[in-house]
Amino acid sequence: MAGNTNFSDLTFIGQDSFFARRFARPFARFLAVEAAGGILLLIATAAALIWVNSPWGDSYDAFWGSSVDLSVNGIEIFAGHSLSDFVNDALMAVFFFVVGLEIKRELVDGQLRNPRDAALPAFAAIGGMVVPAAFYLLFNAGGPGQDGWGIPMATDIAFAVGIVSLLGDRVPRKLKVFLLSLAIVDDIGAIIVIALFYSSGISTGWLIASGAMIIIILMLRQLRVWYIPLYILLGAIFWWTTFRSGVHATIAGVILGLLTPAKPLQSEDDTRTIARWLRDKPEVFPVDVRYAGFRIRESVSVAERLESSIHPITSFAIIPLFALANAGVRINGDILSAAFQSPVMWGIVVGLVVGKTLGITLLSWGAARLGIATMPKAMTMRHLVGLAMIAGIGFTVSLFVSNLAFAGDDHHSDETAFVVEDQHGAATHDAGETEAGTVVLSGEEPVVLAFAEDSGASSPIEDNAKIGILLASILASIGGLLILSGAGVDDDDEDD
Repeated sequence: MAGNTNFSDLTFIGQDSFFARRFARPFARFLAVEAAGGILLLIATAAALIWVNSPWGDSYDAFWGSSVDLSVNGIEIFAGHSLSDFVNDALMAVFFFVVGLEIKRELVDGQLRNPRDAALPAFAAIGGMVVPAAFYLLFNAGGPGQDGWGIPMATDIAFAVGIVSLLGDRVPRKLKVFLLSLAIVDDIGAIIVIALFYSSGISTGWLIASGAMIIIILMLRQLRVWYIPLYILLGAIFWWTTFRSGVHATIAGVILGLLTPAKPLQSEDDTRTIARWLRDKPEVFPVDVRYAGFRIRESVSVAERLESSIHPITSFAIIPLFALANAGVRINGDILSAAFQSPVMWGIVVGLVVGKTLGITLLSWGAARLGIATMPKAMTMRHLVGLAMIAGIGFTVSLFVSNLAFAGDDHHSDETAFVVEDQHGAATHDAGETEAGTVVLSGEEPVVLAFAEDSGASSPIEDNAKIGILLASILASIGGLLILSGAGVDDDDEDD
């Protein structure tokens, strides 16, 4: 669905120049299309794969593994981490802030506001999280990859909605709202999983500091302090204290989104009154315009305004950048052969494609049959199965959870690389399943080993996970499109 593409002739893009007509306005219209974010995400993913598999592939690991050290007056803000860590821990917090805004909006003024309306996407999301995780553990329980059980639980909102938008009217609007609501509830589950199971080394002091920041923000809200730069500063401090606490820093983004006011300060009637007052005023001064502008602007909630302004940044910059930093996996015959023998890859593929489809379909159908939830009249079983399969596009969030589960944990892999110094000081390489730190070479004295610096290169188990995520997302997209493309639309149901 395209957004508003009317351009003012007061700005460059609205002028009649050749560049504005032929390039600027068509590009702006493209960005207003729902599928645009997914297309840019695909381009970034392809770029990452081409880069890492090109003759300059080593520069991919070197670039994203380069060190980022940020400090202010000697206070370390982000030190001892790589550029890819900065993207994943800092920039992705902005993405999760938008997710928090979407959740808050749905809870206050959307489908999740009414418990009965929220029941169907809630049951669907529960099925779409529990069943895929169970399928994954069938392949990996007790193995080196069992920590990745959260990977197939995710649904990529942008990708899923973008794929469905390609079908146009074949998918009724209410079913698109169902998919969006399902994905939002799914995100709530993913956030809880990340907070509880993928955070480590919790620092009580920093956690208390994070709690204090939340209290300060709530107090300022209660006092109706509405100075946005102040909240930006407090939000940045809250992110930092959360980052230092050991709880994954993206949780700070979600919490800030949930704390953002989702109800406007100004009613629509009062807004119209202000507009008439400004129109009928005999003489208008700049202070009158500022006063009226503030009152009119506050007829739209802060959450909605922030989501509208930040969402393009996350969709068209941060998420593609995340894909560029994380989707790069070397692909050749040996790597693909190893991946297709990996229970991690198969657990992800089966979990996302089969587990999502079964879990969402069965729990949605069961809840409707029991009268716990109400199925939209426009939804046929074919629609339900197709949307359930589309929800198996885990991509962005799945890659994110994969990083948390496996990045830097080379000891999980059966193919962990070590650097060995023999008695002559020569460096040799060995691989095997060992305990971290030492290994006994057959026929030799014990030798203390050090894990090799990989300049940001991912471990074999993480590569297997990424291949599984890519393959599952492709299969879920194609399968969902094929199922939904044959679904008919009942005009009466669509208007309902």
